[in-house]
Amino acid sequence: MICSPSFLSSDFSKLKEEILSINEAKWLHFDVMDGKFVDNKTYDHQLLEIIDEFSNHFYDCHLMVENPEEVVDGYIQNKADMITFHYEATHHPLALVEYIKSRGVKAGISIKPNTPVGVLDELLTHVDLILIMSVEPGKGGQKFMPESLDKIQYLDQSRKKRNLHFQIEVDGGINYETAQEVKTAGCDVIVVGSFIFNQKNRNQVIRALENV
Repeated sequence: MICSPSFLSSDFSKLKEEILSINEAKWLHFDVMDGKFVDNKTYDHQLLEIIDEFSNHFYDCHLMVENPEEVVDGYIQNKADMITFHYEATHHPLALVEYIKSRGVKAGISIKPNTPVGVLDELLTHVDLILIMSVEPGKGGQKFMPESLDKIQYLDQSRKKRNLHFQIEVDGGINYETAQEVKTAGCDVIVVGSFIFNQKNRNQVIRALENV
C-alpha cells in the first residue's frame, strides 16, 4: 500500500521541518475544509505553493468543500497531482472529473460514511481514485468505522469484474490493525494523520504501515 500522511495534526509553526520528517512517504495528503461542507476550516491552495518549495511528494488533495468546481483551478495551478472532491458536494460529478483530467491532473471522488457506495457505479470508468471515508470528514482522531470494509471490498470486486484500474483510498482511524484490515479488503492508499505525527520516528511508522 501507499501511505499518504495527512499533516493537519502537525505543528504548522515549523511546517518545513514537519514535512521533511516524512520525506520517505511518496504521497502527501492535503485536508482542505471550507467550514461549510464540514464544520472545520483549514487552508486553501496557497499552501501547496509554500510546501512545494521543499517537498517532492505526490500532492494528494482532498477537497471537503461545497461547490468544488469553483476552487479546483487553484489546486491545478499549484501543482496538485490528485484532486479528490466529494460526491455529495456537487450536482455534476462526472463533468468535474472530466475537467480535472483535461487539465492533466488525476481526479478522485470521495463519499461520506452514510453515502451508499453504489452511487459511484457509473463513475468508476472515469475516475483515477475513490476515497472511502472511514470516519465522518472534518475531524481527526475518530475511530475507524468497520462498515467501511464492505465498501472497499465492493469497489475492489467491481474493478476486477470490469477490468478497471482506479485506486482505492481510505481515510480515518488508520493504525497498524486497521491498515491490515483495509489492505485485506483491497485498499491501495491509506491516509494517516495523528498516528504518524504523534510519533518520533515517522518514516519508520510509514514504512511499517505500508508493509503490514
